[in-house]
Amino acid sequence: MNVTTEAEILSPRGAPAPYVRYFGWATLLVLFAFLINNVLIVWYDYPTLGTLFSGTDGRVWILVVTYALALILAGLLVMQTPHRTLRYDGRIISDFNAYLIRGCYFAVLFVGIADFAIAFMRVEGLLTAVVSEDMAKELTRSRFIGPYVHVPLIVLGFIAALFSRSLGFIWLALLIVIAELLIVVSRFVFSYEQALMGDLVRYWYAALFLFASAYTLLEEGHVRVDVLYAGFSSRVKGRVNSIGCIFLGMVTTWTIIIIGLGSKQAIINSPVRNFEVSQVGTAGMFVKYQMAAFLAIFAVTMLIQFVSYLFEAVADARGEPGKREFAAISH
Repeated sequence: MNVTTEAEILSPRGAPAPYVRYFGWATLLVLFAFLINNVLIVWYDYPTLGTLFSGTDGRVWILVVTYALALILAGLLVMQTPHRTLRYDGRIISDFNAYLIRGCYFAVLFVGIADFAIAFMRVEGLLTAVVSEDMAKELTRSRFIGPYVHVPLIVLGFIAALFSRSLGFIWLALLIVIAELLIVVSRFVFSYEQALMGDLVRYWYAALFLFASAYTLLEEGHVRVDVLYAGFSSRVKGRVNSIGCIFLGMVTTWTIIIIGLGSKQAIINSPVRNFEVSQVGTAGMFVKYQMAAFLAIFAVTMLIQFVSYLFEAVADARGEPGKREFAAISH
């Protein structure tokens, strides 16, 4: 599935919308600041904002400055481009989000294949035939495989995404079918089954479901409970969508992000920080911690897409040209 870069063919100049644009860009930059601060807190033991007035650790002010810079940069961006249209900004944001999702798809493809191969050799006792004894021992530890095998492959995935226009979820769906077929054939033909085989299917399926959500929003593919909406004019639909973006979409995604990444012990941070594995241990793949991170990727990519969708919705409400048309889908 290819994503067309429409920002290049849209007119960048139009009626000013400084307040909406500032709200959207401030949301994105505050999100970026939050993620930076989360890394500092979880991996570098920085204090949380809750200790701001206790005076125990001055490093907390670095977190405050990060948020302040995000708000200032959003204001500068809007002031420097006062006549940029909402649709133009929205398409730029969507294109960036598409790249982000492409990178995630390539990353889970590379990690899935590599970790499956390592897990298979580990279960069958073949590691020492391929690598040294010391390396074979390291490959039984998730704290080694995570930073030294998975992270380079994730970086490679985002590099590959620079050269591909495909989002890749159709191919990932095909790989899931092949992985399921492998389980069926190995179980019923060869009477062979290992936990790692089910791990691969769950890993890829979780990525398929959670990473495709933002693209589905871009293409208006999510199910809409359509009672009154179909009869609204384009302007009224824009107002309804903009309100829904803020009070339903953004609030929900921020709730997931804050609860999941709010502290070192949060439900996403904790397994990622410990490179958590499933209960089957060395008999399975070492990707459980990444599946926890998938929820954060889902929330982040959806929030980014909601900002783009908000810009499009407000542009519709203002009657601005360049509205994207979609094939009618009945729900």
